[in-house]
Amino acid sequence: MDYFQIILVTLEATIRLSVPLIFAALAGLYSERSGIFDIGLEGKMLAAAFAGGAAAAVYGSAFIGLAAAIIVSVALAMVHAFASITQRGNQIVSGVAINFIALGATVILGQAWFRQGGRTPQLGEGSRFEAIKLPLTDTLADVPVIGPVYGSLISEHFLLTYLAFALVPFTWWVLYRTRFGLRLRAVGENPGAVDTAGISVTQMRYLGVLCCGILCGFAGAYLSMAVAAGFVKGMTAGKGFIALAALIFAKWKPVNVMLACLLFGFLDALAILLQGQSLPVVGEVPVQFMQALPYILTVILLAGFIGKAIPPKAGGQPYVKER
Repeated sequence: MDYFQIILVTLEATIRLSVPLIFAALAGLYSERSGIFDIGLEGKMLAAAFAGGAAAAVYGSAFIGLAAAIIVSVALAMVHAFASITQRGNQIVSGVAINFIALGATVILGQAWFRQGGRTPQLGEGSRFEAIKLPLTDTLADVPVIGPVYGSLISEHFLLTYLAFALVPFTWWVLYRTRFGLRLRAVGENPGAVDTAGISVTQMRYLGVLCCGILCGFAGAYLSMAVAAGFVKGMTAGKGFIALAALIFAKWKPVNVMLACLLFGFLDALAILLQGQSLPVVGEVPVQFMQALPYILTVILLAGFIGKAIPPKAGGQPYVKER
C-alpha cells in the first residue's frame, strides 16, 4: 500500500470515527449552553444504540430503529432534566446514574430478549443504513487523485454521516442567529436576567436537554445501524466521554466542536493503523498502548493546549426563581 492510499484510508477512518463524537458533542453543547451539565452522554448513546439495533432487528427497518433510538435517548434525557431542573438535583450524579443504568440495562435486556450474550441479531439489508454513492463517483473513479479522494472522502458515506456534518453549521446558525439560540445561551449565562425578561428558564433548559437527547439518539443509531450491523454490549467504548472532552477542547463553539471531534477521530484512526506495526527505534508497539493512545493524547491536549476553558457561568447550578 503506497503512502497516498494510507493517507486516504486514515482520513476515511477519521471521518467514520468522528461522526458519533460530533453528534454527542453537539448534544452536550445544547444542554450545557442552557446551563445543564450532562455527564450522561455515554449512557444515552449506549441506550440509543441498543434500542435502535433491537427495533431494527425486530421490524426490519433502519428508520424504525432510528426512531426507537431517539425515543429512548430522549426519555433518558428527560429523566436527567427532571432530576436536574425540576428537582434541582446534582447534575453530575444524575448523569453518572444514567450511565450506569444504560450499561446494565442494555446487557440484561439484550440477553433476555435475544439470548445472544447481550447482542442484538445481525442486521441485514434494509435493517441498517447503507453507504450512499454520490453522483459522478464512477465517472471520476479513474481520475488520478481527484477520483480516489472523491470516492473515499466525499462519497460512499452513510446518511447519518452527512447529517452530522450538516448539523454543525445548522447549530451555529441556531445558537447565534435565532431568538431561540440567544435565549438558550442567555439561560446558561444569566438565568435571573432571562427570568426577569419574562422568559421561562425551566422551559428553555428542558428544550436544551431535549435537543441533547435527540442528537444522542442519532449518535447511538449510527453506532449500531451504520458502522456496525447490530448492537454489541459496551459498543460506545467511552465515546461519550471523548465527546465531552472535545466539547471542552472546543470551548463550547460548534465549528470548533467539529474540528476537535475530527482530531480525536484522527487519533483513534491512527491508533488502529499502527496496531501491530513495527516502528523505528521502539519496534513493535503493544496493542494495549495503541488502544489507550487516543485517551492519553486527549488528557495531554486538554491539560496543555487549550488554555483556560470557561464554561457557561450558570452551568451546573439549579435555578431558583426569586419571589
